[in-house]
Amino acid sequence: MASKRTLALEAIGRMNGVSHGGALGHFFGGTAVAGQGDLFEVLDPSTGSVLGKAADATDAELDAAVTSAADVFGDWSRTAPQIRRQILNKVADLIVARADEIAAVECLDSGQCWRFMSKAALRGAENFRFFADRAPSAADGLALPSADHVNYTTRKAIGPVAVITPWNTPFMLSTWKIAPALAAGCTVVHKPAEWSPYSARLLVEIAHEAGLPAGVFNAINGLGETTGKRLTEHPAIKAVAFVGETSTGSAIMRQGAQTLKRVHFELGGKNPVIVFADADLELAVDAAVFMIYSLNGQRCTSSSRLLVQRSIYDTFVEKVAARARNLKVGDPLDPETEVGPLIHPRHFAKVQCYMDIARSDGAQIAAGGAPVADTTGFFFQPTLFTGAEQSMRIAQEEIFGPVLTAIPFDDETDAIAKANDVEYGLAGYVWTSDVGRALRVSDALDVGMVWVNSENVRHLPTPFGGIKSSGIGRDGGDWSFDFYMETKNVALARGTHKIQRLGA
Repeated sequence: MASKRTLALEAIGRMNGVSHGGALGHFFGGTAVAGQGDLFEVLDPSTGSVLGKAADATDAELDAAVTSAADVFGDWSRTAPQIRRQILNKVADLIVARADEIAAVECLDSGQCWRFMSKAALRGAENFRFFADRAPSAADGLALPSADHVNYTTRKAIGPVAVITPWNTPFMLSTWKIAPALAAGCTVVHKPAEWSPYSARLLVEIAHEAGLPAGVFNAINGLGETTGKRLTEHPAIKAVAFVGETSTGSAIMRQGAQTLKRVHFELGGKNPVIVFADADLELAVDAAVFMIYSLNGQRCTSSSRLLVQRSIYDTFVEKVAARARNLKVGDPLDPETEVGPLIHPRHFAKVQCYMDIARSDGAQIAAGGAPVADTTGFFFQPTLFTGAEQSMRIAQEEIFGPVLTAIPFDDETDAIAKANDVEYGLAGYVWTSDVGRALRVSDALDVGMVWVNSENVRHLPTPFGGIKSSGIGRDGGDWSFDFYMETKNVALARGTHKIQRLGA
């Protein structure tokens, strides 16, 4: 643990050195820039201590970053896609080479556990390889012949884009958005979340070490209400890809409306895991526990509502409660730790307030329900609410922590009604041995993604995204290129159709 912490602190110390006051600055035009804006603190969630400070971008710095992206967009979009593929695969190689450093910084920066973050960097490398290998076909379209015309479509990069990523798994989610943008031929201005800016900063440095031309990928730091707002309003930015809270997505849509920006949002969720009595209950317990308590409960696809058929509710919920009580909470850099700290004192306070909300609404706390004693970090016990009803706030609102709400249901119709009775629609999980039921329930759920008899396992060619208040658009495979590229149709006449002669 000491060596991992030392590795992370050395990397963060190096990054902090590039600004006034020893704070984290920006990276644009191919070089690190000492930020001149107001400073804000970045905390270590496991200790509550200050890791460093970051500079909120000034108007001039933001303009310079966007100008860097705009100035080189033409050259990058015209770069042979085989060259783009070569550079992006080199980025993946360097990510793998620095995987331990990236994981250590991610653990210290965001409080995520080593057991998950040690693989997150490799997932980021996979994202770059996947989209790198598709760069040569990104502009390909369709042949759509008709009787009198041959139609064909092509695609081209939309322009400079903004990518705004969240604080829960900053590095991996940055690669998930930025890799397809670069592969498509877009240039990027990236703003990571202010609570966890360090691991995201590693990515832009790695990309330029791999040979990415100056200005193609730029990174600025800052607060959402200042830098984020100015970035999403900037007229030179053609599209905004955002991952984060639903309320922030709404604000970005308003901010980009004046310049008719294209938006792609991956927002909040209150995802149900539905367990029928005929399911493999041991596997269902494993998946339900994993999908809410891994990543400290801070993941958009977490199964935060546990809907269990009434005939097995008590037995199943007690199994989950026993597992929740037995989870190892502690130092995120310890390979044995299963649940680390929450990201920030403000978020910690939000999660904690739901304990009183649950009690006042009549639910019981079967496990957890309190901060972890004798710690200076933002540790909260893995929590399970039982005796809950669908109308309760704990069943409706996204808590975004290691907190699970268990609700009984009577039959298939009741399960579907309760699963859909929220404003969100990101993911759903169904556990049953009845194939017909699995098909019926999957079709009836108002969500963008369903996993049957499985936890969330990503397959990169498949679409990822939600409906309702959970987002707009899809990532993955060709769906990512649909967002970062414009489609053009060309119609070639065969010379066989008649054209009306007006005024002849």
